[in-house]
Amino acid sequence: MSETTHDGRVVVSDRPSPDDGLSATELAAKYGLAVSGARPGLAEYVRQMWGRRHFILAFSQAKLTAQYSQAKLGQLWQVATPLLNALVYFLIFGLILGADRGMPREVYIPFLVTGVFVFTFTQSSVMAGVRAISGNLGLVRALHFPRASLPISFALQQLQQLLFSMIVLFCVAVGFGSYPKLSWLLIVPVLVLQFLFNTGLALIMARMGSKTPDLAQLMPFVMRTWMYASGVMFSIPVMLEDHPKWIASVLQWNPAAIYMDLMRFALIDGYGRENLPPHVWAVAGGWALLIALGGFVYFWKAEERYGRG
Repeated sequence: MSETTHDGRVVVSDRPSPDDGLSATELAAKYGLAVSGARPGLAEYVRQMWGRRHFILAFSQAKLTAQYSQAKLGQLWQVATPLLNALVYFLIFGLILGADRGMPREVYIPFLVTGVFVFTFTQSSVMAGVRAISGNLGLVRALHFPRASLPISFALQQLQQLLFSMIVLFCVAVGFGSYPKLSWLLIVPVLVLQFLFNTGLALIMARMGSKTPDLAQLMPFVMRTWMYASGVMFSIPVMLEDHPKWIASVLQWNPAAIYMDLMRFALIDGYGRENLPPHVWAVAGGWALLIALGGFVYFWKAEERYGRG
């Protein structure tokens, strides 16, 4: 495009751009641009997660291997730690405080060990979830991947650790007279439901811990309170028989107690159906679906904020 000036010179000017006058939003839409690190839709996010399934499994296995790599006993600590905790609880609660009331010794010891192992599964998943983002900022900032992969892989790591420990749990049960039977098959759905519940909790705590690092210091106190309220060391209905019935009902319906009681029912011969609250399987499934789906959506909503600031 040319113009003639008053002194007779010809000046060539640039052609107007077809993008002149367009806003940044309109330009992005015109050229198919998207915000870097923007949160994808929920369906697309699930698809991306499925595409990273091999990474999630490999990452959890690597973390499990490295967890005790500096200890001389190595992976044996996966079993030794909850067993030592169970021994301490047995000495204090079983022998000194008489928390085994109403239960013979051959029932109480596997009852206690099962409770410690099952609650440790949830406790470890929660604590790992708190640090899933804040403790892996280098990875989060360096690579683009669905951030939910991290808390899910940590929950999977704790599941693998529990499966390794189940060998010892089976030995304890058999050693005190609870031999394999059809009810042991119930262990599989119990573990599936508890894993879904734990994964949802890990996702919730990962989002909360990503912005509040001090949460990692607070959670041990919260988990210890939850443990004492869940009947790890005692039978809730028996211990609270002199208190208002609704207190025992509330404590029995909390998810940690539900999954422990289902595992005890499946594993221990002397722990019958009368020890379970009504509709226990429906409650266990409800807790698992509510926390797993709710936790996933809650975590996904802050996807674009992880690792920033």
